[in-house]
Amino acid sequence: MLDIKFIRNNPDLVKKGCQKKGVEVDIDGLLEIDKKRLETLQALEEIRAQKNRANKEIQKAKDEKEKNKIILKMRELDKNNDRLEKTLKDLNVEFNNLMLQIPNLPLDDVPIGKDESENVVLREVGVVSPRPKFDFKPRDYLEIADNLDLIDTERAAKVSGTRFGILKREAVLLKFALRNFTSEILIKEGFIPIDPAVMIKPEMMQGMGYVERGKEEIYYLKNDNLCLIGTAEQAIGPIHANEIFEEKDLPKRYFAFTPCFRREAGSYGKDTKGIFRVHQFDKIEMFSFCRPEDSKKEHQFFLEIEEKLMQALKIPYRVVQMCTGDLGDPTAAKYDIEAWFSSQNRYRETHSTSNCTDFQARRLNIRYKRKDGKLDFVHTVNGTAFAIGRAIIAILENYQQKDGSILVPEVLQKFLPFKIIKR
Repeated sequence: MLDIKFIRNNPDLVKKGCQKKGVEVDIDGLLEIDKKRLETLQALEEIRAQKNRANKEIQKAKDEKEKNKIILKMRELDKNNDRLEKTLKDLNVEFNNLMLQIPNLPLDDVPIGKDESENVVLREVGVVSPRPKFDFKPRDYLEIADNLDLIDTERAAKVSGTRFGILKREAVLLKFALRNFTSEILIKEGFIPIDPAVMIKPEMMQGMGYVERGKEEIYYLKNDNLCLIGTAEQAIGPIHANEIFEEKDLPKRYFAFTPCFRREAGSYGKDTKGIFRVHQFDKIEMFSFCRPEDSKKEHQFFLEIEEKLMQALKIPYRVVQMCTGDLGDPTAAKYDIEAWFSSQNRYRETHSTSNCTDFQARRLNIRYKRKDGKLDFVHTVNGTAFAIGRAIIAILENYQQKDGSILVPEVLQKFLPFKIIKR
């Protein structure tokens, strides 16, 4: 949520930011309602002042006639007060609904663009110029997994329907190895491991900024009035709702390994086979609460960690900066990492990291006390350490051998009883 004072003072800037994101919000209408709210509040304050004066006059009244006259006047004030309070209540509903529709504004250095086609590739990083070269035609990860009995989508579909997969054998152990390897790295970097609930209250999901646009992606359990998380970010952010940090305790960094649930409502016909785009997957997510002046640096730090993890696996990748039209509501700036998929001869997204500035913190009322005693809202930063399914796909694609076996990345070998997957 944006600061209403900022909107009042910078309406054109807010309109321009919404336009860059391709979002339509009636900012003029919001400001008109805001003006009426302030006028109504002022009128209520005046009525309360009049009632206070009337109470004093009653105490000083010389006779019952004068006292009754003042009482009649107070009853009229009460009627006006009730009417204005109802008006204010209605105005507040309209005001809050419009405020929640306004997305976070993109930072100045975010490239302007209408959609993902205008994202900017910043760099490519690979092992061999810059992608692996095979002396054979690389196989698709599904063919590899089928031959090695690592992934079963047919039985998953029998049990759960489309867009589900069952990991088997070494793929399951690879999942645990990725978790243990990542945990080791993140703990050394000062992240606190937590195991949050994967069902959260709707108001907490809204506080994180994923309801106004994107609710079609959320699994909502109506009978329980709970939402399944689509990323651990949505469960970590609210744990400090309505709390105040001390400045010395920032940044406060967490990471969590959780299942994630997404409807994939907008991806009809995309990646319908396999486990690249599924309704349920496991992910290791990083999250930070930091000072406003540090969030850009913290965002770069998250990107550095993501690159460090990919480089440790020795998987070729590229870094992409999202343009304004490809940013979600809470996001002010975002980078994706896309891994090289040999069989598809292209890069596919495996990681993202976002700077959400104070957008989520304002909605959840998460602040910190500066050294001078002043209270201010924290900034929040999130990032993928590994989306497990996509990480396994990238390993299968890039570490495949001519005989159909898979070499295990060296950094994962100490967590596993094997160095090669074969039948």
